Amino acid sequence: MRKPLWTPSEKQIKNANMTRFIGFVNGRFGKSIKTYDELYQWSISSIPDFWAAVWDFTEIKASKKYEQVVDDLSKFPGAKWFVGARLNFAENLLRYRDDQLAFIFKGETQKSATMTYADLYLTVGRLAASLREIGLRPGDTVAGYMPNLIETAVAMLAATSIGAVWSSCATDIGSQAALDRLGQIEPKVLFTVDGYFYKGKSFGTLGNAAEIAKAIPSLKKVVVIPYAGDKSADINHIPNAVWYEDFLARIEERDIKFEQLPSEHPLYIMFSSGTTGKPKCMVQSAGGILVNQLKELVLHTDIKREDRIFYITTCSWMMWNWLLSSLGAGATVVLYDGNPNYPAADAMWKMAQDEKISIFGLSASYINYLRNQKVEPGKNYDLSPLREISQTGSALSAEGFEWVYREIKKDLHFNSIAGGTDINGCFACGSPIQPVYAGELQGPALGMKVKAYDEQGKPVWDKEGELVCEAPAPCMPLYFWNDSNGEKYRNAYFDYYPNVWRHGDYIVMHKDTGGITFYGRSDAVLKPSGVRIGTAEIYNALEQLQEIMDSLAVGQNWQGEQRVILFVKLAQGVKLTKELKDKIAKTLREKASPRHVPAIIMEMPDAPYTMNMKKAESVVTNVIHGRPVLNRDALINPEVIDYFEKIIPDIQK
Repeated sequence: MRKPLWTPSEKQIKNANMTRFIGFVNGRFGKSIKTYDELYQWSISSIPDFWAAVWDFTEIKASKKYEQVVDDLSKFPGAKWFVGARLNFAENLLRYRDDQLAFIFKGETQKSATMTYADLYLTVGRLAASLREIGLRPGDTVAGYMPNLIETAVAMLAATSIGAVWSSCATDIGSQAALDRLGQIEPKVLFTVDGYFYKGKSFGTLGNAAEIAKAIPSLKKVVVIPYAGDKSADINHIPNAVWYEDFLARIEERDIKFEQLPSEHPLYIMFSSGTTGKPKCMVQSAGGILVNQLKELVLHTDIKREDRIFYITTCSWMMWNWLLSSLGAGATVVLYDGNPNYPAADAMWKMAQDEKISIFGLSASYINYLRNQKVEPGKNYDLSPLREISQTGSALSAEGFEWVYREIKKDLHFNSIAGGTDINGCFACGSPIQPVYAGELQGPALGMKVKAYDEQGKPVWDKEGELVCEAPAPCMPLYFWNDSNGEKYRNAYFDYYPNVWRHGDYIVMHKDTGGITFYGRSDAVLKPSGVRIGTAEIYNALEQLQEIMDSLAVGQNWQGEQRVILFVKLAQGVKLTKELKDKIAKTLREKASPRHVPAIIMEMPDAPYTMNMKKAESVVTNVIHGRPVLNRDALINPEVIDYFEKIIPDIQK
């Protein structure tokens, strides 16, 4: 067996929440579990008992406990969780109401703010009262088009406290991309800002907010937070707009009325990548997300009240939702908005030092950026409070793991995690009581029956396969929005392997260590910097350019992360000049977001299409990664694959 990069000390193992949980399980169920592997095997062989144990260990607050943990595990999809329970998601995140800091906010322009748990409770109560006053009810949708501010979190908590369904996207995506998401779910209220900061510049967003508000007739109110400027800006051109402070109820509610709702009441609407059109809207349950995220935070992340936890994220990414569940453990959540590399590549490490961050969340692409910039966080900053780095977004190379221990800190838990927006959580996770091996996530997450399947649907070890989950979990979507017969939901995950969730990642499960190595997406979803984006958003923006007849975007695994390659079919007589490449990049930046701008733009004779006229991105993805094309016969124009095979040397440079 290879030598681990880190092994927890006896003291670290003894003090871990995971160790306490093992004792809890042994005492309740008469077990003699000693290791993580033994605990995991029990968690997937005794699924109802496991989730019951998590519910009690994390002290879920419910006005009525469940009558049944799960109704029928053979219903996949369709199993119902915590049947009969009545609870409220926000109440569980607001269980602490003291003077400890709930939030520390830092903006790249040195704007900053803090909020205690006591003040958070009062502010959420005031905003919830305002939402009730305009007639909001359980099941109504509330949307955020927001930066990563304290007010964004307050809006989510206020909305969910009254049983409304929350959905959000960041202000760095254009109005059309935001409309493609928020326009589908008919929100009653939209929270937004006057602008945001990026690389030291201010970007106004009131024009975008007006476009969005005018296109969504269901909106009763648009609540505007002054962030980039002040209340002197004119918001009269935005239908039903009001400033945040004017909307906030004056009365402080000492006791918030938390709506007690079924466990399967909708909590979040998350968005798919939009590979084949507008993003799909995935509806997730309050009870399922709460219990699973607390499992991941309390057990796998080992979060405690004294921790200060931070993640480089925006509220377009599920890591924002995940991070906020840290409130349920009473930790202090550090929020950052802006470019994490501004004004210098080590900006976040200065913040980690100054704010005494103990759990630092980042992506593989951020680690690779630091490596390329030759940043030395451990040498230049006092990181003595830092005890864990949580890494996700995309696969990180073994060299990336080694760099963390060499250049950041020798003694910390490097907790590499992987899952998806689809479940707002993880299929694979870390464990504070196990060693860390270079290039490997420590193992499958508790309660998630994860396997790697070959093309025949057989489990494989020590070779590349499809990530699947063989049993239901409470964090899986309830349904997709506007998918009355469940067809979109089944097509997304269950058509390939019947009664088994196929996630769309290539992995290797290692028998010797129990770890998992991720090799990127097996479908057409792009994940530059770890953020899922859809090819359809790129295509929609480029349709406006007369020079381009067709386009095809794929992700290439490159130097430890993923980069986007864009192939374009040009109109007759047009050449792919530097000026045209710049025009393409500018169009994508403005119409979609900076993350949609490709690393490479190349000309192609044609895009491959399937018989039902769908672009075959996955075929080209396989070609550029040297994987065989097994389904040429499914293409209308299989001859174009020859072109993509010929250019492989050009895109490996």
